Amino acid sequence: MSLSPAPTRVAIVGGSGKVARRLIPLLRERGVEPVALARRDAQLDELADMGAMPRRLDLERATADDFVAAFDGCDGVVFSAGGGADGNVERKRSVDLEGSLKSVEIARAMSIDRFVQVSAIGVDEPADSSRGTAWTAYVNAKRDADLSLRASQLAWTILRPGALTDDEPTGRITLGATVERGSIPRADVAAVIDACLADPTTVRCQWELVAGDTPITDALAARTC
Repeated sequence: MSLSPAPTRVAIVGGSGKVARRLIPLLRERGVEPVALARRDAQLDELADMGAMPRRLDLERATADDFVAAFDGCDGVVFSAGGGADGNVERKRSVDLEGSLKSVEIARAMSIDRFVQVSAIGVDEPADSSRGTAWTAYVNAKRDADLSLRASQLAWTILRPGALTDDEPTGRITLGATVERGSIPRADVAAVIDACLADPTTVRCQWELVAGDTPITDALAARTC
């Protein structure tokens, strides 16, 4: 398989999220233009202040034309949107699953090949029903979104982090097809996304990741897909 060049303008679906806000400066540092997608004026203003190109996208209500306008000129997509931490079961499907499916569909239609998706650790396992219906809906949505992306013809990478924290980044992770459950700073997840976008050999790889002892570059260099 020929390797696609690293993207130079990346649309971030869920651009106002906590992972996205940590990704934006990393992309800019490498000379990659982040196109941060959000639905509220205040969010768009904040993203512009961070140096991103802000574009409006209401993921749940957007038409195909809205997606085309949001992705215009981009050669990569990062899907890091989520339906929130509340118990809204419907939003787990409309954001985490359907938002991903729409993004993949439009990326394919626009010949945007590179697509990195932020999923969650352990979603191929049956959901723990004792955690409630919202948790089950979340696990199912992430699993089905990953399954659909893997079946696409895109140059995808799927990252499945453990519990996300706002701790300071360490630059060190544990990464593999499956890893023991744990937590990881959002900033380190953002750094892994950035590293994957820069490295076309990470295409069609799916990994779980948590905090660990291995520098990110070394963890990716030692990987198997």
